[in-house]
Amino acid sequence: MADMIRARGLVKRYKEVEALRGLDLDVPEGTVLALLGPNGAGKTTAVRCLTTLLVPDEGTAEIAGVDVLADPQGVRRRIGLSGQYAAVDEHLTGFENLTMVGRLYGLDKRRARERGRELLARFDLSDAGDRPSKTYSGGMRRRLDLAGALVAEPPVLVLDEPTTGLDVRARQQMWDVIRELVASGATLLLTTQYLEEADRLADDIVVIDHGQAIAHGTADELKAQTGGERIEVVIGDRSQVDTAVRLLREVTVGEVQIDERTLVGAVADGPRSLRRLLDGLEREGVGVLDIGLRRPTLDDVFLTLTGHVADAGDRSGEITETDHPGSALHLEKESQA
Repeated sequence: MADMIRARGLVKRYKEVEALRGLDLDVPEGTVLALLGPNGAGKTTAVRCLTTLLVPDEGTAEIAGVDVLADPQGVRRRIGLSGQYAAVDEHLTGFENLTMVGRLYGLDKRRARERGRELLARFDLSDAGDRPSKTYSGGMRRRLDLAGALVAEPPVLVLDEPTTGLDVRARQQMWDVIRELVASGATLLLTTQYLEEADRLADDIVVIDHGQAIAHGTADELKAQTGGERIEVVIGDRSQVDTAVRLLREVTVGEVQIDERTLVGAVADGPRSLRRLLDGLEREGVGVLDIGLRRPTLDDVFLTLTGHVADAGDRSGEITETDHPGSALHLEKESQA
């Protein structure tokens, strides 16, 4: 498969801060690449460089075979962008928002209106399509913004943290929409700080920290780097935690993670280690509320790779802007400026 997104050695500096430090990316046609990292890792800076909103200081990038630096207008015609903040006009209805985007992309009035109605139906917004978008919930605004990115049916979609700030139900709805887009053949670059999101949606994952890729692989490949299964045990009596930690250390490899009464440790032989621990806990009279084996999560992966959790919120690697560029509508306005 040909790469629809390809970047080599992207570097972006803001005075003394290096937001990107030689980032390489490859996204084959019809696949989803998740760019995973905490706030400040450089994800949004990478997106802005790839979508022509920022000019990298070093490196090269191509979208659908078009050079980002040599032909930014050509790139804009081939992408749809949905940003962290839904870029919709609150005073227009959902239908009017989509129609306006269609007209900006050069569709005639009839086709723009047809496309608007098609997308409202696709994103389950038909009933709200003639209401001002300021009356929409956060999840509805996000779906409308994503619909706007699809008006011109671009071959490449870039979603920058599309579910940030949404509740569980709205996030699940967005995941369903994204799965449908992928099933229809879209090529997708997804940035996220939600590890579960990357695990569920992505064919491939690049873990980014402080502006550079620190790991690359499928979810299963990254999980394998943490070394086997985990035993997780919840102790009933806080006074017995020290005893439980001692017993867990006898059957685990590496450090035991302690969060109040919840203990987690990696094991080389899951069932045998679990049996030994259960025997020891019973022998010592330690009360257990819950115990079991689990596979390592991407949270475990990130902690192993970086030494800090994925929601650490370290913003030293990225400069944010108050005027978020938004969606494809913004790209078209930028192109006309």
